[in-house]
Amino acid sequence: MIKPLLFKNARIITPTVTYERGWLLARDGKIAAFAPYSAPNIDGVDVINAEGLTLLPGFIDIHVHGGNGYDVMDGTVDSLQGMAQYFATTGVTSFLATTWTDSPENTLSALSAIRDAQGTQAYGATILGAHLEGPFLNAEKCGAQHSKYIRRAKHDEAMQFLDLDVIRLLALAPEFKQNQWLITESVKRGITVSVAHSSAKYDAIRFATTLGLSHATHTYNAMTPLNHREPGVVGAVLTLDTISCELIADLVHVHPAAINLVWRAKGADKVILITDCVKLAGLPDGEYHFSHQSVKMINGTVRIQKDGTLAGTTLKMNQALRNFMTATDEPLENVWQTTSQNPARAIHVSNRKGTITIGKDADLILVDDDINVYLTVVEGRVVYHHQPEE
Repeated sequence: MIKPLLFKNARIITPTVTYERGWLLARDGKIAAFAPYSAPNIDGVDVINAEGLTLLPGFIDIHVHGGNGYDVMDGTVDSLQGMAQYFATTGVTSFLATTWTDSPENTLSALSAIRDAQGTQAYGATILGAHLEGPFLNAEKCGAQHSKYIRRAKHDEAMQFLDLDVIRLLALAPEFKQNQWLITESVKRGITVSVAHSSAKYDAIRFATTLGLSHATHTYNAMTPLNHREPGVVGAVLTLDTISCELIADLVHVHPAAINLVWRAKGADKVILITDCVKLAGLPDGEYHFSHQSVKMINGTVRIQKDGTLAGTTLKMNQALRNFMTATDEPLENVWQTTSQNPARAIHVSNRKGTITIGKDADLILVDDDINVYLTVVEGRVVYHHQPEE
């Protein structure tokens, strides 16, 4: 039995109104009530005095590979649980465990571990399922994905992945005819399909949307850029209303002006902040090896040693939101949905997650004006509480 939580003296941001001072009751893992002004007296609850901090829906990271030394491709439940615990310290209350391009055997092992681990975790963020990034990509835009393992979608292999019933988001290069059947098959199963690591032209993306493609993986990165005569993938995803756009707002992968361009083009409902975080997040700078490659991390930026290609991030979701607010010059009440409501909609869990709404899961975080995370609550349980340094 989860003891009810009563938040008081909180600034509360909901889909329809922002309360500058209000209260919220979480009971049985769900949001039971909230209102402005002073909290009522309720017996048998744990009271959390927010002292003016902002109460937000918890962050949902739908593109994250690892953290604190753990990697999805470890293929173990223990690694996934370690990631879940680390992510909770950054305000993430649920996430999609994201694979790297790898052999069929290693990919199947990773997906199987996610299937076994998915759901509520005892000490961290909820695992919502898997994000399959690769192997069905374009080697011309491999980025940090290992080109040796990039391949077209063969029916037997892809169906084996799908039949595990754990994939919620599938990223591929849609310009290849051999991959296009997989768009239709995935959408039929309720899986969101994304353009990723692609050399497609504009018309190829338009055609892919008719098959059901509706998402763009780390917009700008590893895709054909915007050109005034051939708009490419970037031009397509910025102008086609049915596509939601992921963004890595670390200010390294994408310039602030380019971040602002996506915001202006897509609007409040189609931008999704991601971390694309790798296992080195939370570790000191240095030389490491992961995803079959040697990398070097300097000031938190990870690059492949042999050619300097960016290899994911060590970004935290609260940092991403802070950077996005700066790049767009927008207040929190205008952009909060980029880290919760929008990803929830993209992967079809908005009926239970993503907003402060009565009846939804009590996935909540308390943040200050700089988006520092003080408390993380997952389905009504406190899983992280910031302890001030002595």
